[in-house]
Amino acid sequence: MSHIRGAIAAGLCLAGPLWAETPGATALKDAAQSGSQASRQAATGEEASSCDRDRVDLRGAWGQARFHVEIADEPDERNQGLMNRPEMARGDGMLFIYEEPVRATFWMRNTLIPLDMIFLGSDGVVASIHENAVPLDETVIDGGEGVLAVLEINGGLAREFGIVSGTQLRHPGLPQEQAVWPCADR
Repeated sequence: MSHIRGAIAAGLCLAGPLWAETPGATALKDAAQSGSQASRQAATGEEASSCDRDRVDLRGAWGQARFHVEIADEPDERNQGLMNRPEMARGDGMLFIYEEPVRATFWMRNTLIPLDMIFLGSDGVVASIHENAVPLDETVIDGGEGVLAVLEINGGLAREFGIVSGTQLRHPGLPQEQAVWPCADR
């Protein structure tokens, strides 16, 4: 992945939920996480009372999902993103966090796996989603103005889980005073 701030912000990442809960369905567990607290919470339907830096929680009318994430909040980390990685676990992703809202544009140069890019405002609300970005494609993907964070997950998962504009994301890297779903323990 490449990111060129102000021109082409190219960063791509992959993810899949550690657990997901939808109305009428049971929690899904990532096999690699079966012994973790996240999986136990998924199995019991518990909601975490605080936020962890290596996890994002999403919720909407469709239900809830959780992803284990790598954080890209420094320019060199955002520039590298998930470039040259041949695979990403279903429950993993990458969360790009900017210092201030930007016009976020990405491309898939040197990114080997399809990704869903979820663009978020400072309040943690999904503004737009680009589904199934094509590996190695250099076409610019424009997330629009006012983007503070971008969650990249494995291509197709946003649709599979029903993640849409208006979905809320919780993470301690977002400004908690603006977050519509703030962390319980600050």
